[in-house]
Amino acid sequence: MSTTTARITAIDTYDIRFPTSRELDGSDAMNPDPDYSAAYVVLRTSAGGPEGHGFTFTIGRGNDVQVAAIDALREHVVGRPVAELCADPGSLYRDLIGDSQLRWLGPEKGVMHMAIGAVVNAVWDLAAKREGKPLWQLLADADPAWLVSQVDFRYLSDALTPEEALELLRQGKQGADDRAARLMQRGYPAYTTSPGWLGYSDEKLTRLAKEAVAEGFTQIKLKVGADLADDIRRCRAARAAVGPDIRIAIDSNQRWDVAEAIEWTKALAEFDPYWIEEPTSPDDILGHAAVRRGVHPVKVATGEHVQNRIVFKQLLQAGAIDVLQLDSARVAGVNENLAILLLAAKFGVPVCPHAGGVGLCELVQHLSMFDYVALSGTTENRVIEYVDHLHQHFLDPVRIGDGHYLAPTAPGFSAAMHRASIDSYRYPDGAFWAADLAGDRSADLSAATREEQR
Repeated sequence: MSTTTARITAIDTYDIRFPTSRELDGSDAMNPDPDYSAAYVVLRTSAGGPEGHGFTFTIGRGNDVQVAAIDALREHVVGRPVAELCADPGSLYRDLIGDSQLRWLGPEKGVMHMAIGAVVNAVWDLAAKREGKPLWQLLADADPAWLVSQVDFRYLSDALTPEEALELLRQGKQGADDRAARLMQRGYPAYTTSPGWLGYSDEKLTRLAKEAVAEGFTQIKLKVGADLADDIRRCRAARAAVGPDIRIAIDSNQRWDVAEAIEWTKALAEFDPYWIEEPTSPDDILGHAAVRRGVHPVKVATGEHVQNRIVFKQLLQAGAIDVLQLDSARVAGVNENLAILLLAAKFGVPVCPHAGGVGLCELVQHLSMFDYVALSGTTENRVIEYVDHLHQHFLDPVRIGDGHYLAPTAPGFSAAMHRASIDSYRYPDGAFWAADLAGDRSADLSAATREEQR
């Protein structure tokens, strides 16, 4: 069969879980024991062509529910011509969010919406591989009118019209080649959350904070919100470790009511926090606006749990955030994140994506790099979150140099995992979990990882 008639022949799904809770990696005030997990999908094609890889992120229990949601989308995808799908990923995006029966489970939010994101991202991975480009470059090289055709402007046109989006993208093309060259030379600024997990001791926090500065990071982030006295002590230790010139962001992971968020943030103001992240419910637009007024000059950042482009639109319209934190796997994939990037550009709000988790760093770097090269044209006050977890499980892992994400060069969306990692951490029958559930705790995360790397 020729590549021009190749079709999607199968969707393979996997429940992949890593036992990160055992070292308290990822721990915060709302999620004290996360097992970082991925509901992972592979689009297989006929004619021996490349595969498309995608996933969405969870933190353990319920990952099987997320996998089941992806499985429910199979009938929309299998049999589609590969060339047509990659030429217009928006066609699948529109079909998936438009399924009237599945839509009732949302609409456009929650488990089904994240499942759509996993599949749509896998299509973009496939499209970039077929073009022989990393995704950021595929997007940066694309015709602005075609990019606009990939965006769903329904519910957005009171804030952003297709005509405005087209003009933003045309302006973004000016100087794009020079910015792409600078990106390849320097990379994109990063900040690290690795020192700041809530379960870490003060000694570990201090050591990791000093290491972050030595590695070139100019911003770190601390989890807060469980106990104010503990937060004061930890912020004091972090500020002493990094000095006055390194930015420290704080993140409560939705722990507080509005008044409590204002009071708690003010209590930590002596440590000069750069932003307070997710100070209250991600759905509370007016609450975020009130917090922003109440904690100024500390900035307000949110986005990792914002469920769709409409909520982002309203956060921007309400003047509720200083920093927009899109997530590569929370919404319905690249198409919806293009809409969110365009909204941020229209309102002049910097995008500092949420990352970490399983593979979120690998994915979201592409979106920020596209934004820099061909949309906003700047990295001023923009950083991508970096967490030094689980990158060894990916074929094209993130690369960090002097506190910057180095631009990916391999074709695709950097989403593909090693087969050995899938086989080891597939739940519950992968090699690691089978041994663990049988009571063999000697098969810990580090030992299994070492085995995969042999």
